[in-house]
Amino acid sequence: ALIYEDSNHGLITMTFAELNQLSNRIANSLITTGFKQNDAIAVAMPMNHDAVAVYLGIIKMGGIVVSIADSFSCREIEVRLKITQAKGIFTQDFISWANKRIPLYQKIIDAHAPRAILFSYEATNPTLQREADIAFKDFLQDNNKFDSVACDPMIACNILFSSGTTADPKAIAWNHTTPIKAASDAFFHQNIQAGDVLSWPTNLGWMMGPWLIFAAFINRAAIALYSGAPKGREFGEFVSKAKVTMLGVVPTLVSGWRQTRCMEELDWSHIKLFSSTGECSHPEDMFYLMWLAQYKPVIEYCGGTEIGGAYISSTIVENNYPSLCTTPAMGLNFSILNEDGLASDIGEVAIIPPSIGLSVALLNADHDKVYYSGMPTLDGVPLRRHGDQICRYQNGTYAVLGRVDDTMNLGGIKVSAAEIERAISDLEIVQESAAIAVKSADHAPSLLVIYAVVTSTPNKAVVIKEMQKRINQQLNPLFKIHDVIFLEGLPKTASNKIMRRVLRKEYMSKYHDKPH
Repeated sequence: ALIYEDSNHGLITMTFAELNQLSNRIANSLITTGFKQNDAIAVAMPMNHDAVAVYLGIIKMGGIVVSIADSFSCREIEVRLKITQAKGIFTQDFISWANKRIPLYQKIIDAHAPRAILFSYEATNPTLQREADIAFKDFLQDNNKFDSVACDPMIACNILFSSGTTADPKAIAWNHTTPIKAASDAFFHQNIQAGDVLSWPTNLGWMMGPWLIFAAFINRAAIALYSGAPKGREFGEFVSKAKVTMLGVVPTLVSGWRQTRCMEELDWSHIKLFSSTGECSHPEDMFYLMWLAQYKPVIEYCGGTEIGGAYISSTIVENNYPSLCTTPAMGLNFSILNEDGLASDIGEVAIIPPSIGLSVALLNADHDKVYYSGMPTLDGVPLRRHGDQICRYQNGTYAVLGRVDDTMNLGGIKVSAAEIERAISDLEIVQESAAIAVKSADHAPSLLVIYAVVTSTPNKAVVIKEMQKRINQQLNPLFKIHDVIFLEGLPKTASNKIMRRVLRKEYMSKYHDKPH
């Protein structure tokens, strides 16, 4: 069921029987400790073998997992605990990231979290700072037999959150049918079969963490869990040793691999395919990724937390085009609407319900208002708002252009941030970029500003000139760059999405109307 490394980088395996017994012990322990069916119980820890067992144990006893990324600030953790009224939280004293030891338990305390069940990062006795908290080793019961609590299909099993960049995040409920969506997507689109090994660097705080559990285990595949940052060659060596057959990525990771060439000349012969999600990808990066494993396909997988998987994807039975999707995901359909709400080849995605996996409730917002208010109907069926902008080409393939919120109006012409970023992606000095549009002081057309993470100290004028050249050649000569800002890293959500709203706010407060 699980493959992971020990402290000496040796591989450890956990069978389905062993994982079943451990999750049964956790379910028994939760009941003995006083937790009840329908209690919300948070998990804020790295996605390791313990976290997977905890996730399954909570669901087995009829509880509701509250997914919280361990990278969140104490304020973000506190907001999520309050929204869900969590009765307890599983966490860890410290986490390790990029060779740094980062306190996690202290953040949990500062977030005024409920009773914590505490794991130790270094396999020692963790130091408890609150009377009600308990060490996992003292919490865990010996009884490894448990009959899973039967639940109504529409009862929540997991609460996840959308990106809360400007206000409280939307609390999205996954119910007991959502795992069917995750597993069927994996079977039909990523071709996951019994005996496969899946690796996808992720976290339970992002939908791909729970997705991975259901996608793998319902299809009787294994999950290879890597504990460190997946940016360097050590991760590639782990992929090789674990004999991973499907490697999941986010495009930013691949861009970094391509720049550093850290994954070249590794034995990735077991890989049957890749899958990419989380943000718009660049064709050159995806083609490079294919080359790393002797040109295995990349399944583009685009959806959302409120879908339980993808609404659009690609498959292994159609031609594979880097960065393009080929079909609506199995089991649902969508329409592309222009600004007038009419069917078009470019515009905003509208989901055509019903579909297994689609959320039906929000804890802290009006679900119908968020997803259906003001939307047109199709054959009497109200369409469901999604928020992506996509383009359908003449050959039937699709390009995801990013969020509608990230669409710009430059000189009277609409363009997505993703298109600008793709145009400049081959600049060697630029590691990654984010394009935003800011309003001008005199109500003239919006101004194009590009934030760029660079590999060395650049000459700003030269970089602007090279960026402008590519935008002129690939997009439109009317798209003039107003400013370029260099920074060490882009602000991102837990699911690796660039927070362009944060950049817009920062630019307006720091740089706007100042000499460039």
